[in-house]
Amino acid sequence: MLTINAALRREKGKGASRRLRLINRCPAIVYGGNTDPIAIELDHDEILNEQQKKSFYVEKLILIINNKENTVKVQFIQRHPFKPKVLHIDFIRT
Repeated sequence: MLTINAALRREKGKGASRRLRLINRCPAIVYGGNTDPIAIELDHDEILNEQQKKSFYVEKLILIINNKENTVKVQFIQRHPFKPKVLHIDFIRT
């Protein structure tokens, strides 16, 4: 399983997401299960490299958020129309 480090997002919304992307971070959300959704941010370069592997889309991933492991799968990825950039990722708990 792939392991990805993540951090909680302090701010939410369009402006906050744009500011994250300017500093090479990728906004994301983890939802599903019996707990509330968690807004997170990821390192864009790490995600860009990992998403080129087939296992990123097929297998379960481990997200480490505040030193706690979360087992998730990729639900949806929003990409820039012509730049090699990931704009947002939705993860669903398994």
